[in-house]
Amino acid sequence: MRGREPRSFKITVPGSTANLGAGFDSLGLALNIFLTVEAHEAEEWKVIPLSAALEIFPSDDTHFIVEVAKEVAAEYGRKPAPCHLYVKSDIPLTRGLGSSAAAVVAGVELANALCGLNLSLDQKLSIANRFEGHPDNVGASLYGGFVVSCQHEKGVGMISVPDLPIDVVCVIPKDELKTSDSRNVLPSTLSFGEAVGAGAISNVLVAAFLTGDWETAGKMMKRDRYHQPYRKKLIPHYEAVEEVANRFGAFGTALSGAGPTIACFVEREAGEWLFRQLEQSFPRMDVRRLSIAQSGSTITNVQPKVRPSSL
Repeated sequence: MRGREPRSFKITVPGSTANLGAGFDSLGLALNIFLTVEAHEAEEWKVIPLSAALEIFPSDDTHFIVEVAKEVAAEYGRKPAPCHLYVKSDIPLTRGLGSSAAAVVAGVELANALCGLNLSLDQKLSIANRFEGHPDNVGASLYGGFVVSCQHEKGVGMISVPDLPIDVVCVIPKDELKTSDSRNVLPSTLSFGEAVGAGAISNVLVAAFLTGDWETAGKMMKRDRYHQPYRKKLIPHYEAVEEVANRFGAFGTALSGAGPTIACFVEREAGEWLFRQLEQSFPRMDVRRLSIAQSGSTITNVQPKVRPSSL
């Protein structure tokens, strides 16, 4: 920072729901819940949580967002200037709504800004995918909207659609479900015939989303063969939520990511009605009516703020 004023940035990253039933590790939808990181260049790294749920994470340079930023910068032979990071989030942790993917994207964006890497969206996606292991959540957080993605020998393929006329009402349990536990119940292999059948269902699901055939989309979500038949056993309330959602206007339900959140998909004009019914039916759970975040992660220059010393 010698010879210039310290810089300040604000990074905003949407959360996401992934898989959407039959689109295992490939389909994602950005949601209007956000991770926000305000970064102010300083003499040392310090992370200040502004949301109570984030207080469990380290406050120094071992914080995950900082580690991602430093690792990305190192790939380009750079070292980011230390910052004080003020972090807040309304993305529930370990609930299948893309909290870890949002943190990865925030770290990539931070490295890009601090080191002037001028990364393209495709480069950010490729880097974020290496951290997350699959492109659906990070793709949604970077691009916004509805994303269809795949991994291949040369990297990641991604198609994004900015908006769909739907809401997602999420039923979020109080108890967490670790992704590793949810992954462990999946089969290690599928037969050729099973893989062809599962892929065909996923293909029709994508086509239904893109053409607005919500009835077919819901049917394909329910016919998933990749992960939901195995993971539903870990979610004792799944069938009850699905029954209420279907009764009050949802065209489909699916595990959000690895769970335990259940995403209920509904045409936008019926979203509030479905939300009220689910909230009334499951008072012990956190029920949220969410809309699609049409834009992905953003970063802006901000004026440094004087923060209370108690923080």
